[in-house]
Amino acid sequence: MAPTLNLAFSDDLISSDVRKALPTGLHIRPLEAGDYERGHLDILRVLTVTPDVGALAWREQFRAMQACPATYYPLVIVDTAADRVVAAGCVFLERKFLRGLGRVGHIEDIAVDKAQQGKKLGLRIIQALTYISENAGCYKTILNCSDSNIPFYEKCGFEKKENEMAKYAPERPAEVPRL
Repeated sequence: MAPTLNLAFSDDLISSDVRKALPTGLHIRPLEAGDYERGHLDILRVLTVTPDVGALAWREQFRAMQACPATYYPLVIVDTAADRVVAAGCVFLERKFLRGLGRVGHIEDIAVDKAQQGKKLGLRIIQALTYISENAGCYKTILNCSDSNIPFYEKCGFEKKENEMAKYAPERPAEVPRL
């Protein structure tokens, strides 16, 4: 199935095994253009500061990600009865010059609604994103996490490797970046 204007990527890239493993009433799919209204940003707030940029700016970001084919794969789990996003995550593919022009999958922004935790939704998101990364030919899939989350990611098949370093830019007045 080809991606549509409403989906971030083609729905057929999501593992059928992951779909089958979800509890009844929950559906995993690519991020959709209408997911701002379904609470996508609300779910991301369990991770960090996530200001409400408004529907228009959110959709501009969605379209910018769509405009980079075979790069961004944001997905969500939706409670179908409530029509609300209850979990989210993304893998983006980085093209490399090393390893024979290889690619690396970077998993980011794994978030599960506090009321939905304990249902293995985080595991299912990681499995789905890893599946996408591996099927896209990535030679590795990596992620950053806090020390307290290491045991969870080890259960997902990841191993601790090296260290993360970060340098944050100075704070500036809030604005939506335009590239």
